[in-house]
Amino acid sequence: MSVIGQTALIALGCNQTSVWGNATSTVQRAKLLVAEQLQNDAKCSDCFATKAVPAGSGPDYINAVMAVQTTLSPPDLLRSLHDIEERAQRVRTTRWGQRTLDLDLLAVDDLVLPDTQTFAHWRDLDLVDQQRLAPDTLILPHPRLQDRAFVLVPLCDVAPDWVHPVIGRSAAAMCAALPQADRDSVVRLP
Repeated sequence: MSVIGQTALIALGCNQTSVWGNATSTVQRAKLLVAEQLQNDAKCSDCFATKAVPAGSGPDYINAVMAVQTTLSPPDLLRSLHDIEERAQRVRTTRWGQRTLDLDLLAVDDLVLPDTQTFAHWRDLDLVDQQRLAPDTLILPHPRLQDRAFVLVPLCDVAPDWVHPVIGRSAAAMCAALPQADRDSVVRLP
């Protein structure tokens, strides 16, 4: 079944065993649940193994990205993603901590939410503040997706031509601009 609407880009990550098994099994199950909940066939990247960020903060992650069509508003879509995280028994205790499942709404078409100034504030936070502060509203696009190989490499599997509405560069161009070592650290699983 196909849904006409906006294209949403969703990042999936896991570095703990969940009720659905190991990290790879959890990400695979989450892909199915997202598509099922949205009643949509989704375009999914392969799974990739990546180091936890910041370095040494936990076991390696399994990451992937999906592109889905949805008629849900971004807040409703985020609530739907949080429902799936809860089914995986996600507990939010430590910012950037280990997790059974992390579903991040990366972008919805070319929306900038709540506005460009708020987006820029969160994008430009220094690393210390990024680790301790969390916004109380949905920020789109995700403020740091352009900096993260573990997002951009799988994103290029499903939407290499998506253009960041603030930065004005495609996913492929943002990925290519990252250091080669960062891109090489994101390892495609067989």
